[in-house]
Amino acid sequence: NTLFQGEHEIGIEHHGALYRLKITRQGKLILNK
Repeated sequence: NTLFQGEHEIGIEHHGALYRLKITRQGKLILNK
């Protein structure tokens, strides 16, 4: 996935709130606020 570029976690700012998008070892996506 080119979005993560080898990383397993990225930060996303949305309407002033910071979210963390993480990929688990099983390949699932988890979004944390």
